[in-house]
Parts: sequence; C-alpha cells; structure tokens
Amino acid sequence: MDKRHSARDIVGVNPITAMPFTRHSELDEKSFIRLLEHLANGGVQGTTLFGIASEFPKLSDRERDRLAQLFISTLAGSPLYRAISVTDHCTEIAVKRARYYESLGVDALMLLPPFFLQPSQQAIQEHIFAVLDAVAIPVMVQYAPGETGLAIAPEQLASVSKRYPHAVFKIECNPPVDYTREFLSLAPEACVLNGYAGLYMLQMLAAGGKGVMPGCSFSEVYVRIYRHWKNGEHHQAEALHQKLLPYIQRWMGHCEYIIQVEKTLLQRRGIIASDYCRRPGWGLTQEDNQRLDAFLADFSL
Repeated sequence: MDKRHSARDIVGVNPITAMPFTRHSELDEKSFIRLLEHLANGGVQGTTLFGIASEFPKLSDRERDRLAQLFISTLAGSPLYRAISVTDHCTEIAVKRARYYESLGVDALMLLPPFFLQPSQQAIQEHIFAVLDAVAIPVMVQYAPGETGLAIAPEQLASVSKRYPHAVFKIECNPPVDYTREFLSLAPEACVLNGYAGLYMLQMLAAGGKGVMPGCSFSEVYVRIYRHWKNGEHHQAEALHQKLLPYIQRWMGHCEYIIQVEKTLLQRRGIIASDYCRRPGWGLTQEDNQRLDAFLADFSL
C-alpha cells in the first residue's frame, strides 16, 4: 500500500482527468495515456479520475476497472498524487470499490455521497463513515449540491473531519465561500479544496482553502494563478483570475457544456485525438468555437 501522502499533502492544483473517446464512442486509451503524461509534466500537484468531468456515469464497470489500472500504472513514479473517485450509491459496493482502489496503489480517493432516491441524512453520514473506516489513505469527501441536489450542513461535514483525520473536503456549492468559512470555524484543522472550475479559487484560498480541482484542459492557467498566490503575488494572481473568469463563468452554465468545452480544447491542443462526449451531451455553436479560439490566444495555449 502506498502511504506517501497524508490529508495535509492534498493541496494545490488537482484537475479532474477528462475521458477521451474515439469518434465512435470507444475508449481511446492512447489519448488517455497522453493526457496523463501531459498532466504529469504540467506543474499540477495531483489529478483525480472519475469526477463529474470524467463523464463517470457514462462508463461501464469494465471500462472503469481498465481505466483505474491504466491511471495508476501510467502515473507510477510521477510526483503527482493520484486520486480515484468512488461514486457508488450503495454503501456496501462503495466500501468494496474503495478498498479495491486502495489495493491498486492509489494515493487518495474522492467520495461522492449517495443522492439517488434522496437517502436520509443519517444514511448519508453512515455511507461516508463506512468508506472512511474502510481505507487508510486520504478521502476527499465531495460536496456538490448543484449537481446532486443533496444539501449537507457544515456541522455534518465538521463531524466527519473531527472523527477522521484522513478526510479531505471538496466543497463546490455555489457560492462556496461562506459555507467554507462556517465549516472551518467548526473544523479549523480540516483540509478544503474547491471545484466548480475554480470560479471562486482566490476567495477560497483566502478563506483557508488549500487548493482547486478544475478541469484539465488548461490546468497550466490554474497553476500560474496558484503559484502567484503562494508567492505572495496576489495582484498578479487576481489579474490572471479576472482574465479567466468571463470564460469559465459562461461555460459553467451547465456541466455538460464545460465538459464539451474542455474536451474540444484538449483536442485543439493536440493532447487527445477526438473531442467526442458520450450522449446525452452538449453541442457547441459557431460562437462557442470562436470563443475557444480567443481563449487559446489569450492564454497562449
């Protein structure tokens, strides 16, 4: 078991790995490996597989197993911490999958709490506790109410933090800053990351967050912002973030929208061969494509 990383090591820029498909909707393993190698050399601190931006609901169990093994083997020896998300709605299956991923040698897990058929707060808490009890590696407990429809009170997350020192928290409610401040007032030692395309990246860092989990098609931009922040160059960080905001604010209008944008950017940059997204998806307009041209030029990508 690889125990190089503790919860305190899960910091910085941790993009969600996109899922390359061929034009005929098959897994594109060559593009997947090329993407992982690109991320390993791009200055990020870690990367996570099977997040929402990985199109995880559109993968078969056999595909997930194959991808998890490729993910671990391709990034073996890289400085990145490697995380895989557990997204099962059944507690018993989530526990088995968490233990399996840990046995593969993953550095951390991400956990999407169950929301299908609206389980009770007690059932959700028991699910989170069961997965955290099952493994020794860090577990990023994901709070994404906009996507799941599930509200979790800061007090409930704080109880998780106090009970499990290897818990990390990915908070991506919209907006997340006040929620995070309240949570950290209850659990000041907790490690918090923010998703949501980094819309609130700088506010979350100022509130006590430790990093950001955006998409992976322009992770270099987030790395630049993060480095400015860490170096105390807050004006430079703010200027670059403000330049990014008009793009990501538009694309985050719908999850499928930004997933397609990210895939198209990866294809245009020559990192993956096709920008195909499995259906149902989101079609880009001519205006969208012109905006992508402007984005690539603005950030010299």
